[in-house]
Amino acid sequence: MTETLSAHGWNPDLPLSLQDKLREDLKLALRSRHDGLKNTIRQIMSEFFKLTVPVTLEGGKKSTRPKKAEEITNDDVIGIIQGLIKSERIVLEAKKEASSEYLRILESYLPRQASRDEIVAWIKANIDLGQYQNRMQAMGAIMKHFGKTADGKLVNQILRDGL
Repeated sequence: MTETLSAHGWNPDLPLSLQDKLREDLKLALRSRHDGLKNTIRQIMSEFFKLTVPVTLEGGKKSTRPKKAEEITNDDVIGIIQGLIKSERIVLEAKKEASSEYLRILESYLPRQASRDEIVAWIKANIDLGQYQNRMQAMGAIMKHFGKTADGKLVNQILRDGL
């Protein structure tokens, strides 16, 4: 099987975790000397140390420790990538540019985002907005269902504007 650079990226249907896919794609980028892909993946992986879990020390004091590689979930990595995308969009906006190779590579590792229609259809089928004093209170249940595949700003707008 020959590997091509277009093979980088991830989606939840792949048999690999996002972290494993990043490792594979880093090897591919190193072999093919694709600096943009290599640097982007290294940037993502360099953020892993920020992922922590709470621990209680012997004296009862609360602290945190970095997550071990096997403790890092796809949602953790997606959160890192979303943060990097947000930062890159701010930089591009300041430079008055629309996109960059870095941004395109980062976005290739995110799962497909739920569309407005998909979110609205799910809300109509599963949420009784009448049970809430304020429609915004339904936000938690909606985001819990969609997780990282729904943009919180979009869900907020849908609830504000009405279905």
